[in-house]
Amino acid sequence: MFTVERKKTGLTASLTVMELIYHNTVRAIRRGHRHALLGLVINILQTVILVIVFYVMFDVLGLRGNAIRGDFVLFLFSGIFLYMTNIKAMSAVIGAEGPTSAMMLHAPMNTAIAIGSAALASLYIQILSVAVVLGVYHMAFTPVEIYDPAGALGMLLLAWLNGVSVGMVVLAIKPWWPSFVGIAQSLYTRVNMFASGKMFVANSMTYTMVAMFDWNPLFHIIDQARGYAFINYNPFKTSLDYPVYVTIGLLMLGLMGEYYTRKRVSVSWTAGR
Repeated sequence: MFTVERKKTGLTASLTVMELIYHNTVRAIRRGHRHALLGLVINILQTVILVIVFYVMFDVLGLRGNAIRGDFVLFLFSGIFLYMTNIKAMSAVIGAEGPTSAMMLHAPMNTAIAIGSAALASLYIQILSVAVVLGVYHMAFTPVEIYDPAGALGMLLLAWLNGVSVGMVVLAIKPWWPSFVGIAQSLYTRVNMFASGKMFVANSMTYTMVAMFDWNPLFHIIDQARGYAFINYNPFKTSLDYPVYVTIGLLMLGLMGEYYTRKRVSVSWTAGR
């Protein structure tokens, strides 16, 4: 009946939030599949299938000569890994629990922890998938040589953060216009299958063709990643600043939109759906 409130220090509050994020991240990883390993295997299979499809397509159409000089499969990996990371992060954030979720009734749970956990769960699965796929390819086929591993990993993280920022914007719109979310998610995924430029080498494209893709931050991120992955490739038609600025802008817009929505959303909005 009587409770004694303990005054929390900044360090204690930070550790509590970190513990909540950790446990909710584990929950987010297991939410899609009862066994966490199954989710990892499915993600790896999706990546491998995409690599096989593009490998066969390049081989049948005779486009392998247009790739960067070096390991052709690594060229495919550099595009598909970043594309999958971006898409999965966006989908995870959109699917995070909102302010009307039953989980928000359990203090000190809040939407920031739910969104952060969903994003980190996606990153965890993607990094594990990349490590497993590259490890198997390295041991079973040919040694993998990455010119600047730290830079390539940085581009993977930037692709993830860009996906998180896009997901934040859509998540803020979700309670107001729920029918739009599925359309936006599907459209973004399908458009980026082509517009991400993972099948092309930016340096070999004409400026007219580059103009069709350079609006897309993911196009710049993938091309810059290939500059870190291959010693003989120096991207000069793309920029690293552009995706960073766009990502920060979308993230700020998404945070403001989520805050505005959280203060006004009502359970009754979804009662009839």
